[in-house]
Amino acid sequence: MRAFLVTSPGVGGVQDVAPPTPSSELVVVDVAYAGICGTDVSLFNAGPDLLRHMRSSYPLRLGHEWSGKVSALGEGVARSWLGQRVTGDTMLGCGHCQRCLDGRHFVCEERYEIGVRRDWPGALAEKLLVPVSALCRLPAAVTDEMGALVEPGANAYRAVAASGAAPDRRVLVIGAGTIGILCAQFALAAGSETHVLVDTPASLERARAFDVHGAWMSDELPALAWDAVIDATDAPSVPQQAVDLVEPGRRVVFIGISKVPSNVDSRDLALKDVTAVGILGGSLGLEATIDAYASGAVDPRPLIGAKIGLEGVASALADGIPKSAHAGPKILVDPRAS
Repeated sequence: MRAFLVTSPGVGGVQDVAPPTPSSELVVVDVAYAGICGTDVSLFNAGPDLLRHMRSSYPLRLGHEWSGKVSALGEGVARSWLGQRVTGDTMLGCGHCQRCLDGRHFVCEERYEIGVRRDWPGALAEKLLVPVSALCRLPAAVTDEMGALVEPGANAYRAVAASGAAPDRRVLVIGAGTIGILCAQFALAAGSETHVLVDTPASLERARAFDVHGAWMSDELPALAWDAVIDATDAPSVPQQAVDLVEPGRRVVFIGISKVPSNVDSRDLALKDVTAVGILGGSLGLEATIDAYASGAVDPRPLIGAKIGLEGVASALADGIPKSAHAGPKILVDPRAS
């Protein structure tokens, strides 16, 4: 089968590799779409330190946002899975440590992460090997494109749930990338007055297209009481800005991760009695996100800026959205496109 492999920092290409064979409790998924996100870009350009941290090695196969159809079953897997349209969890815990046993498999020390950690091959390929326990069925109302956006949507869902978003709350999302806009959509679906803070005119236009109550550049942000502030950026200065902006006694959620350490003054958290929450992964929000997509409460499709084949992946990882793309920030890869 064809797969995109990263062979050294900033270098990768399409190669023919052996297709996966499912062993016990595993399935093979024919990949429909795989999304490219910031984690993929970081790993594509990674040096040895990041790869060691992820316990991965070259050649590296990226891709942890995906959708597809189950095409082969390993021993012990119910035949009802065959032919099912699915997406699934990226985080694959060991299944027997205390974290896994009490529902925290996504922070298991020995976890695999599809396309990210411990060399589990990712979805930038025609076929993907996945534990049946990680699968989520996709209803007819959720297209393959939407299915590939369930994983980032689940991250956003968890961030908004942690923020306490509700009809009587005002939420400020900082950042208008894929996660930021999805956070804004989930906050709107929760009934909150929702605003987005951005740093470029293009991001401002994107946020306004999603009918938020307000989209603002930093010098225009009104002095309102923010019941929740969600940091969906990779800027190291934003976590402290979020703490400064949030209303005392309310919540700050950190879902963005900067490339260098971010400093937050814990005295501000204590003196404002602020609850600060970090979010890693969408494991606990996958089914809720599928339901939101199926009902139409959240529609991720306008985020799709371009669809490319595997041959375009290296350029997308190096240069970002193609010039021919629409306004959306998300690139989807069709592994079978010519």
